[in-house]
Amino acid sequence: MTDRNLRHQGWMRGRRGDQSGQALVETALTLPVLLLLLLGAGELARVAYAAIEVANAAKAAVAYGAQNPATMGDATGMATAAKEEAYGLSGVSLSSTSVTTVCSDGSTYDSGTNQCSGTDAHVEDILTVQTSTTFDPLIYIPGLPSTFTLYGNANQKCEQC
Repeated sequence: MTDRNLRHQGWMRGRRGDQSGQALVETALTLPVLLLLLLGAGELARVAYAAIEVANAAKAAVAYGAQNPATMGDATGMATAAKEEAYGLSGVSLSSTSVTTVCSDGSTYDSGTNQCSGTDAHVEDILTVQTSTTFDPLIYIPGLPSTFTLYGNANQKCEQC
């Protein structure tokens, strides 16, 4: 009986040796996939960071421009505010600015008289700013463009107009 137990333990010991080699092969096969997943996650994080920065730059520019009528026309000041907000990115620029005049109650605005057709309505100026930057990824995938343009957009009513 003792001899039989010893033979059984020897057989199990030999089987365990084969499994350690199998684990090494499995690790070698899955490691490139895991590294690729980590690189992809890092690249996605970089794109998300850049998109947030461009959106925040647009918000900073529109906040500067919507202070009063003088700053609403100051494209240089808005561009400076956008660049200072997105200091971590290079190449952030002001793509476009526009001012839309509307009536507070939704009635028709007459640009000739600068008045609204509603009885209790008043004129409101809304500033729209769009920022952009070019994003250059670290990982190039065949079939996809080598650079991407990211846009930020923000709207705000003029505070003292």
